[in-house]
Amino acid sequence: MNTPNKITVFRMFIAPLFLVIFFLNIEHKMLISALIFALGAVTDAIDGHLARKNNIVTNFGKFLDPIADKMLVTAAFLAFMQVGLCNIWIVMLMLTREFAVTSVRLIAAAKGVVIPANIGGKIKTVSQMVSLIAVMLLGEIDGMLALGLPLAVISNVLLGITAVIAVVSGVVYIWDSRKVIDFKS
Repeated sequence: MNTPNKITVFRMFIAPLFLVIFFLNIEHKMLISALIFALGAVTDAIDGHLARKNNIVTNFGKFLDPIADKMLVTAAFLAFMQVGLCNIWIVMLMLTREFAVTSVRLIAAAKGVVIPANIGGKIKTVSQMVSLIAVMLLGEIDGMLALGLPLAVISNVLLGITAVIAVVSGVVYIWDSRKVIDFKS
């Protein structure tokens, strides 16, 4: 297994670690959770960059990288939903998009074709990660300074925007995949 793929696998272990910290009753848990989540986000950029730079892009990596991203982001969305920072409909839209895109990837894989993430998917992932980190940092600041921020409203607006980006990018991904996959067979 090459280094970029090892980094991707490492990101898969960050998701449960993030959840454990997020739900612990400890001081500065939002800051610590944000840092752990940010570490996962950074590894997403690093593994792809290393794979392309060293010309070691693999089908395994193309397939596993989006799964690692989904694990990390889904963990955060579910944690946010549990504590009232994310509406269930946002989670439903996100998961529906991910299941649809993953289904297309599986159909393609069964036909021997690997469809990598497109630019829309990358924008979706970055917007999700930045929004989630921003909400956690705002939560930490609000907890320290008792500002009374409407964190649930801010979170739902930011995550709602990411849900729209996700749906649009998913529709584009599926539409573009028709060039690679014969959906009639």
